[in-house]
Amino acid sequence: MVARPPLKVLIEAMRLEDLDEVERIEEASFTTPWPPNAYRSELMTNRLASYLVARVDGRIVAYGGMWLMVDEAHITTFAVHPAWRRQRLGERLLLAFLDLARDRAAREVTLEVRLSNLGARRLYEKYGFRPVGLRPRYYSDNNEDALIMTTEPLDNPRLRARIERLRVALDDAPPPSGPFEPDEDPTIGDHVAPPAPPPSADR
Repeated sequence: MVARPPLKVLIEAMRLEDLDEVERIEEASFTTPWPPNAYRSELMTNRLASYLVARVDGRIVAYGGMWLMVDEAHITTFAVHPAWRRQRLGERLLLAFLDLARDRAAREVTLEVRLSNLGARRLYEKYGFRPVGLRPRYYSDNNEDALIMTTEPLDNPRLRARIERLRVALDDAPPPSGPFEPDEDPTIGDHVAPPAPPPSADR
């Protein structure tokens, strides 16, 4: 039996032609997905926004968005297709956003996450995010509270050393093995209502 070649992961900027695949992941990940025109508008008109996708052998399996407002980078949306979770794709995407924020001279990165989304919270904590506040009844689908999480300053030597250690470990990790049937385990996927005009960005 011929061994299957390892799957290749590529993180790159989201394009307009990616939006059909992004929308499928959006609908699979959220009970209140953003409307189809939200991402198109963000890509075409929002100069503060950066959107990335993760491709596995050319297929989009995860995506996220970030706004840079003055010196703060704010992750606005983040999702991994249910069939591709637990293969460190969300981790690769998060690392790409941290690199992008630093390249663009952001001082720190912040986000909101559902209190119940333990999988996402553990991932963010692993990369140096810490709880700094709470937004009561933040999510419109079930009025769940949002935990506000923020990194230390991105130029903090302690955080930089942590990120580099995690980068090496991620580079050494096995590649994704392929899609599987989703289950009821905690997910990587959070955002709020469709994005408002900047600078009033709340995740």
